Amino acid sequence: MPLPSVDIPTTPLARPVSMASATPISPSIPPLATLSAIEQSKRLAAYTAVDKHILPEHKVIGIGSGSTVPYVVERIVSQGAELNKDRVFIPTGFQSKELIVLSALNLGDVDQYPTIDVTIDGADEVDHELNCIKGGGACHLREKVLAEAAKTFILVADYRKNVKYLGTNFTPGVPIEVVPFAYAKVLQNMHHILGSPRATLRMAVAKAGPVVSDNGNFIIDAPFDNGQMKEPLGIMARIKMLTGVVEVGLFCHMAQAAYFGNQDGSVTVKRKVEKGKIEEAVIAAGGQF
Repeated sequence: MPLPSVDIPTTPLARPVSMASATPISPSIPPLATLSAIEQSKRLAAYTAVDKHILPEHKVIGIGSGSTVPYVVERIVSQGAELNKDRVFIPTGFQSKELIVLSALNLGDVDQYPTIDVTIDGADEVDHELNCIKGGGACHLREKVLAEAAKTFILVADYRKNVKYLGTNFTPGVPIEVVPFAYAKVLQNMHHILGSPRATLRMAVAKAGPVVSDNGNFIIDAPFDNGQMKEPLGIMARIKMLTGVVEVGLFCHMAQAAYFGNQDGSVTVKRKVEKGKIEEAVIAAGGQF
């Protein structure tokens, strides 16, 4: 069953724009009626996160990567040219850079703006403590830089990415960006020292050879068993110690909130409250916090 068309709660910064009436920013983003249930769920999450966290006072905004991010940009564009003309948008990679340019938004770089007001990004999976796996698109180094640079870091995804422990649904493993010179040694260490005997070099689909990141590096995907994934911070720290590792696609204790679009038109929200406690709530279709 397709999701119902709902009006996501808006802040005073933008004219109310329902999902059904939103204008796509490019031909690659179809009208709501043509979206699959999963894509509608992604758009629900993205719209809600933008309405709650991209406020008039926010002038430097990080735009992440992944299949949910086009809907983030779509919603930002709907806030209007007058509001966006004084903003600058920092991309995490080629995809988000293209979205910013095609949407006629102001493009910036993190070396110009090392402090970012808000970064909104997708995730491959998010656990009950707001730790997440990122790097399915091989952008996790730049994504982590923008996450650390942001005063507020927000995740958006569909309901499939909402899990208790990482590795539940996202099974390829932890993405690890490595310098090409060191990949064989890192793989050997993953197999024999760090407990990931099935770690593999990620191979490209449309070209011969391995995937190459925007930074010119290779990607290793390292699966860990369920028991190990209950402590993602420890896994991340051990991998980072390996010579040749550039970055690890585990984002631990970084996000302030995560938004998951559900099949019934509701949005599940996980957010940090006092003393690091994680609170979970559900926004009914068309509802408020």
